[in-house]
Amino acid sequence: MGHAEETADSPLVGEAATVVLLREAPEAAGVEVLLLERPHSGTFAGAWVFPGGRVDPEDAVAGEAVAGESGGDAPPWDPAHDAGWPAWRGVPPEHGAALGRAAVRETLEETGLALDAAALVPLSHWIPPIGAPKRLRTWFFLAEHPGGEVRLNPGEHVGFEWLTPAAALERHADGDVVLAPPTWMTLHGLREAAGVRAVLAARAAVPGFERYFSHPLRGQDGVLAVMWEGDAQYDDPFAGGHARHRLWTASLPWRYERTP
Repeated sequence: MGHAEETADSPLVGEAATVVLLREAPEAAGVEVLLLERPHSGTFAGAWVFPGGRVDPEDAVAGEAVAGESGGDAPPWDPAHDAGWPAWRGVPPEHGAALGRAAVRETLEETGLALDAAALVPLSHWIPPIGAPKRLRTWFFLAEHPGGEVRLNPGEHVGFEWLTPAAALERHADGDVVLAPPTWMTLHGLREAAGVRAVLAARAAVPGFERYFSHPLRGQDGVLAVMWEGDAQYDDPFAGGHARHRLWTASLPWRYERTP
């Protein structure tokens, strides 16, 4: 049995592009990721997130420079990027180009860092649960830190840190930072990364985005876990079977469970 990604009562209202910026960990082997702290009111209040945001209509227009609210300028968008967007990215070229433009623009607006869209490496594709508010289908990319200082847009975020994935997960387990499941899962997948180039090369060899259509596993006191395809209870919470692909979120520390 499969699940429809949207219903009349719970439509997808748009798409978003998110960038997981990586740099070499300065004191040990591995990588650090850039996390931004959201204001403590509004959408994702107080959460630590990766740079990114909604794909706007103008992101589909080729040949224009992408200017950020931070005052910096990204390199002009080359129309050849639209025509040459690799098919293995798993989306039509014109769609991939719009996602790439949005990823570059949002990163510039939120951090002042200018990326080359051609260097973005597809990672994952997240679809919120049916019934979630403001359902945006979100595409995650990996990118190497282009150099330069982070300059926050004060209207978007109130702080930032470069953290190893393990350190970020430990702070979440201690209740010091708030993470959404896609952010937690991305950090979990990077916790044993040997270095930036190794991560990018390994991911670039994978054909497309890994898809995560989230479904909650509910108990009497609320959501116990978030499940993805491959879990025995994904299509039916009362089904038997021992296959697991879920993140237990009812209490800290969160626990990821996936059977081979």
